[in-house]
This record gives sequence, C-alpha cells and structure tokens, in this order.
Amino acid sequence: MPELTPQEKEFLNQLIAQIRLHIAEEDFGVAELAGEMNMSRSNLLRKVKKITNLSVSQFINQLRLERAMELLRNGSGNVSEVSHQVGFNSPSYFIKCFREFYGYPPGEVGKHPESVVEEGQGKPVVNQASRKWILASLGIVLLVVMGAIWMSRDYFAEKLTREKSIVVLPFKNDSADSSNVYLINGLMEATLNNLQKIKDLRVLSRTSAEKYRGSNKSIPEMADELNVNYLVEGSGQKVGDKIVLNIQLIDGTKDRHLWSKQYRREVSDIFALQQEISKDIAKEIQAVITPEEKSRIEKEPTDNLKAYDSFMKGLELLNKGGDGNLLESVRFFEEAIQEDNKFALAYACAGMAFYYYDIFRAEKAHLDQLGAYADNAMLYDPSLGESLIAKAMYYLLKKEYSQALPFLEKGLEYRPNSSLIIGLLADFYANHLPDTEKYLEYALKGVQLDAGSSDSVATSYFYLRLGNALIQTGFVEESSHYIDKSLDYFSGNLYSRYVKAFISYAQDSDLGHTRQLLKIEFDKDTSRFDILQDLGKVSYYLRDYDSAYYYYERFNRFREQNNLNVYVHENMLIGVVYEQVGKMGEGRKFIESYRDYLDRDQTIYKNLGLTMYYAHEGDFKKALEHFRLFGKEDNIQYWIILFLNKDPMADKLKNHPEFKEIWEGVEEKFWRHNTETRARLEEQGLM
Repeated sequence: MPELTPQEKEFLNQLIAQIRLHIAEEDFGVAELAGEMNMSRSNLLRKVKKITNLSVSQFINQLRLERAMELLRNGSGNVSEVSHQVGFNSPSYFIKCFREFYGYPPGEVGKHPESVVEEGQGKPVVNQASRKWILASLGIVLLVVMGAIWMSRDYFAEKLTREKSIVVLPFKNDSADSSNVYLINGLMEATLNNLQKIKDLRVLSRTSAEKYRGSNKSIPEMADELNVNYLVEGSGQKVGDKIVLNIQLIDGTKDRHLWSKQYRREVSDIFALQQEISKDIAKEIQAVITPEEKSRIEKEPTDNLKAYDSFMKGLELLNKGGDGNLLESVRFFEEAIQEDNKFALAYACAGMAFYYYDIFRAEKAHLDQLGAYADNAMLYDPSLGESLIAKAMYYLLKKEYSQALPFLEKGLEYRPNSSLIIGLLADFYANHLPDTEKYLEYALKGVQLDAGSSDSVATSYFYLRLGNALIQTGFVEESSHYIDKSLDYFSGNLYSRYVKAFISYAQDSDLGHTRQLLKIEFDKDTSRFDILQDLGKVSYYLRDYDSAYYYYERFNRFREQNNLNVYVHENMLIGVVYEQVGKMGEGRKFIESYRDYLDRDQTIYKNLGLTMYYAHEGDFKKALEHFRLFGKEDNIQYWIILFLNKDPMADKLKNHPEFKEIWEGVEEKFWRHNTETRARLEEQGLM
C-alpha cells in the first residue's frame, strides 16, 4: 500500500500523542479526541479509517492495550492496577479485550517468550540481530509480492477497499411531455429498489436523493453531504413505444465519470431494463450479489403492462404523501389489481397508503382494508419486502406489536437497505418492546441510509429519533448534538425541546431546571398532556407533592374526558402522590391499577415495577427478590440510572446492603455496556 504522506504522518503522531496524554481516562473517546484535534467527529472518523483502516475506538483501544503490555512486561503493577492505568475501569472488560488482542490473558504475559525479561533488565530478551534478519527477509518477500499486486491493480484495489455507498439521484424527464414524469420517476424508484436488495451495498433512501431534484450543487458537495462514494444520475423519455434512458455512475469524491450507458428498449421490456441497470451498476462497483438477491432482482412484479402503468401512477402519489394523495394512490393501485388480481406489489402499496392515512387518527377507519390488502400481498408473493412491510403495518396499527416483529425482521432480510423498515424497527424498540441497544442500532442505521429529506420538518423528526435513542443509551453529548440539529431544521419541534429538557438533567443534575424547561414547553401548548404527566413526575422526584398533585390531577382529568388508556405505567407514582396529599382512596385505586398493569407487562422493567410496588407496601423481602431479577436485565434506559435514586419509593430500600450491592452492579453493567456498545457500533461504522 502507498506510504503515508508527510501530512498524514504528522496527523498520526499528533493523534497518538493526544491519546497517550489521556490514556488513563476511561471516558476519553471519539468525541473527546475530536475536540482535542479540533475536528468534527465525522471528519476524525473518516480520516482515521483512511489512514489506519481502524475505527477511532479500535485505534484508541489498541494504544491502550499496547501500553498495558509495556506496563505488564516492565512494571510491577498487577492486572487490576494496569487496567486502571490504561483507562479500563473494569478489570474484567480489560482482560476480555487483552485476550482478544493478544490471544492470551494479561496474567499470562510472563509465560510467553517475547515477554521473558532478563534479570536486572527492563527490556525483553530477544536476539535483535536474528529478529532484524527475519523481518528484513520477510519484508523483501512482501515488497516483491505487494509490488506486483499494487502496480498492476491499483484501480481495482481502490474500488475493493472503498465503501460501496451509493445514492440514486432523481432521474430527469427529457421529454417536453410532463405526463411522462411518473414513468421516469418509476424507473428511478425501481433502480433504487433493486439496488436496495443487495446487502453488499449501502444505498441511501429516495427521500435523501429527492432534496437534490433541480439542485445546482456540485457532485463533490452532494457526495460530502450524503457521505457516499458513488452517485447515479439518469435521464430519459418515452418515445412512442420505446424508452430511451441515459445512466451514468460517478465517483463522488473525485467528480469522475466511471461509466455511462444509453438504454433503448421497448416499453414491453421495462422490467428487463430495470434489472439490467441495477446489475450493470453493481458490477461496475464490484458489489457481490448473492443468488437469492439475484433471484429477487429478476422477479417481475407483473406480466401486465397496463397494470404496471397504473401502479407507477399510484406509486408517484404514495411517495408524495398527504391525505388526498394517499387516497388517490389507492385508486390507481386498485386499477392495477383489476388488471392483474395477483399483483402483490400493488396490494402491498395500497395497504401502506391506508397505514399512513390512519396512523395518527384515533379511529382506524381503514384497518380491515389494510389487513385484506396485506393478506393478498403475502398470498401472491410472501418473499416480497413490501408484502412483509404491509403485513407488519397491519399488526402495528392493530397494536399487536409482537406479531409485527417477525415480518419486519424478515422484510429487512429481503431489503437490507430499506430505511422504511429500519425506521419501523427503531420505533418498535423505542415504544413497543423497549431495547435501548437495538433502538440505537436501528436509529444509527437509519442515519446512514437516510440523510434527510427536502422536508425540513420531516428531517427534524428524523434527528429527534436519533437524539432520543442516544440519550436512552447514555450518550449524552451525542444526543444533545442531534437534538440541536433537529431544532436547526425545525425550531418549532416541541418534542425535541421536550427531550432536550431531560438531556439538561443528564448534564447538570438540576431537576428544578428540568421542570422549568418543561413548563416553558407546556405553556406553548397546554394540550400536551404528555408534558403534564412529566411535570407531575419531576415534582414527585423533587418531593414537591402539592405541585405533583396539581399536575397529575389535570393530567387525569384529560385522560378521563378523552377516554384515553395511556401512561398506565405511571399510575404507581400518581397513586403515591395522591396518598401524600391525603387522597388515600383515589391513590389506592391508581396503585392497584398499576399492579394489574404489571401482570400484563412483558418488558424488562416488570421486576423493577414490582420492586417499587412491594417497597411501597412495606414487603422488603419481595421487593429485593424482584430487584435481584431486575439486576440481571440488559439494555435498560439511562433514565433508570438517572432517576431511581431520586425515587421516594426507594428511600426505605436504599440503605439495605443488598440493594446497594445490586444497584452498584446495575450501574457498572450499564456503563460497561455503554462502552462496549460504542466500540461495537464504531466498528460497524455506525458511530
């Protein structure tokens, strides 16, 4: 491989110096290193990956472990002491990392030949002359082999090592006839969908590309903003019964045209055309297409061109969104189905249109129609990603969440680049079956595939999801960054400000300040009953029971007036507050409704809920039994770490030795998991 430039060597030296300066600090990671180097996180990650072929986290850990080896060979400290000296506050995690890096645990350093130390010497006993000769001989062989390879395959090696990330820009309609736009857009969508079926590629979403429709930005600017290496441009028109399409593949960083081709096909060959384009692009950037992926790409959605024409008109409206367009899209999908009653893709998209129409409505007027369309889609093509999405959407709308999960997971297997499925999975693990690691993983994958749409409001909520996932996993500063980014896109995003209020507590530990921020947001929209209950909760943690009762009373009136069965998991706190202000009977009703809720609860927080319930009831034996069970859970939310010790219900348990021991284990496990999660996600290129 080419040698580093003088500038790259200087950068690497500065990088190593900064890491060594902070090597004993466990919390010194990517964000801190980026700050010391006066770089953005993304630039640091890209530059380190380019120079070292390692993620920043891997590079830091490697230097920590190399320093640990030096200390173990030459120093007098034991394994535990050394682990702390190189920034591992958990000796067990240090031992695990050391074993993975060197192939044996740190306690066995002295048993390995390279670690044998001469008496009275501070360096390993190694025959330096022999080692130099061996290394020189190996070096000559490697240089000969590498020279032959790299001199002849420079271009191909570059393509093999570069990330195969790609965006399909909106195709242009070369015809003066605007009625052809849906056809050209349909070809772009089909090209995108086929590429999204290839796991070896990272393919950005349609919404990411759509914001560049008609843009004057240069190719390198777009590539940098989208963080992709390749861009596909296309233009075409329908001339009589022929389609003329011009496609070109561009190297985004160098603005270099790598390949271009003009396709002239009969309209009747539209499916073969779509398949040919995607295969040609994948071949040019050397993406591996598995036999299963090839089979899915080559599957024709229908053999009826009239049906497909109606489908493309419906798809154009579905992608535009809005209630009117969604209902109108169904009309075209139904036209397609009338022409071909086994058209699985048309059934699936009609179901999706009804899902989007009903999703935020209290009355799900089209639930049965969605179910029928999804069933037909699955009947005629159960391996179609869209069929699986429609079926999952039916269960999500029906609130049978566990039924939706297998369809989402199988759908992602068939469509590994689908930002839609990844977004649904992120929301699933955020709201329906809470799992902080999976929530964050899918939220970060969504960032990689969806660089935001032309709709600033939609982009704002996109970054809100990621910010919320980050704070729940304990990444406070990163969360704050994305919430601020969300507000940059849409300052009126009240939900981002709502999350920001709690991020402030993670930063300053000032509950009074958090309550003040929540009040500001509630005053902007007094219909926000979600903020009302959080104002009650924060007041409860402050032990300001009168204020807590005031907020909870308003919240409960809203629930009753609107017949809402929401926030039942908060009824324990509400009941305790009512008891504190003398409303014993009402308080007991809330507490017992919470106990009934726990019987149905299938989340990892069930045993924590039972801990608090029995602690309140004075049954500390049962409380500790359930707390022990909770202590075995993984992927808990950061809010538990932040607020459990503030909970008045825990007051009688806090001084119990076993409670303290379990709680210390919960905290240690959370932060160890936080560190491991960061390393794992950085290794995958997600952070």
